[in-house]
Amino acid sequence: MTDTVGDMPASHFAKRNTVAASSNVIKPAESGKGAAVLQGDRSRQARILIAFLAVLLVAVALFSLTAGASQASSWSVLKSLFSSQINPDDITAQRDHIIIMDIRLPRIILGILIGASLAVSGAVMQGLFRNPLADPGLVGVSSGASLGAIVVIVLGGTFLAPVLGFLGMYTLPLAAFIGGLTTTLILYRVATRRGRTSIATMLLAGIALGAMTGAFSGVLVYIADDRQLRDLTFWGMGSLAGATWIKILTAGPIIALTLFAAPFLARGLNALALGEATANHLGLPIQRIKNTAIILVAAATGASVAVSGGIGFVGIVVPHLLRLSIGPDHRYLLPASALLGASMLLLADAVSRTIVAPAEIPIGIVTAFVGAPFFLWILLRRRGLLDL
Repeated sequence: MTDTVGDMPASHFAKRNTVAASSNVIKPAESGKGAAVLQGDRSRQARILIAFLAVLLVAVALFSLTAGASQASSWSVLKSLFSSQINPDDITAQRDHIIIMDIRLPRIILGILIGASLAVSGAVMQGLFRNPLADPGLVGVSSGASLGAIVVIVLGGTFLAPVLGFLGMYTLPLAAFIGGLTTTLILYRVATRRGRTSIATMLLAGIALGAMTGAFSGVLVYIADDRQLRDLTFWGMGSLAGATWIKILTAGPIIALTLFAAPFLARGLNALALGEATANHLGLPIQRIKNTAIILVAAATGASVAVSGGIGFVGIVVPHLLRLSIGPDHRYLLPASALLGASMLLLADAVSRTIVAPAEIPIGIVTAFVGAPFFLWILLRRRGLLDL
């Protein structure tokens, strides 16, 4: 059977790659020094962009420290960050120190971790499925992780009490990880057959999985008490408002581990872009790469959903924007996605807590306002490739 990429034959992409390769010729430099220039190589452009995104992330993080309903000044921020002692008689300085160190700083660190993990998860899923429409939030992975977390929130005081007592604060991230892993495995099994991954099948399977997990979540919400119901309502819309150092210690190590491990998949994801048959001929352990990618996506998505709720579209917007500028090479795409995803989520969080201050809009609403039109644009741009 002919290997395919998305809904198109691999031979089509092989022909395009051949044409692209023939255009990457080495030409003498105009300076006359005999230097050679490789046309079409984006590696230098990618390195420059990654450096720029790193600087951008630092700038956005500093801006987020000063943005909010409180009137904490930039000078107060610097004093709180670098001063070891606060004058006990200065009530304003004490207030600003508490706001910055106990509210804003944990929120920024958690936003960086979650934004990076969602963007990298989207890039990995798109490389695994070989199409730009894959995203943990769109294909049911986030819904599965949410279901696992809701089970713990609602039933934690019942028959799950011994498990909650044994695992402690790691129960919620672990349950979300199991839910995300289960839905990811089901999705990959349904959407991929003999090396072919159908975009239409993937989206329809994601809708079905989302509906199924939503039905189970609805049952649990129905039996929840008033306090649990209020918490689940705001948690489901996504927010960083409840960020604490405890949550960072709970989900941070899991997210950090996935971000550290993801770049090691770059070579395998690059090979998968040519089709599984070609990747196998290159001698790569394709099945191990796919299994590792599935586990990493489930772990990152599960840990993120457990502490922030449902935040969508970061994983589809960020990788696609970067592919337009630096190409599909995952050696550069994955770290760039982490940096841009973190910056984008911090900006969305700053908007959510300042646009209607002192109230706060759930961050999931802000990302949906940006991501939903962008997703429609991708569909319209690629409608010639969709068999719908």
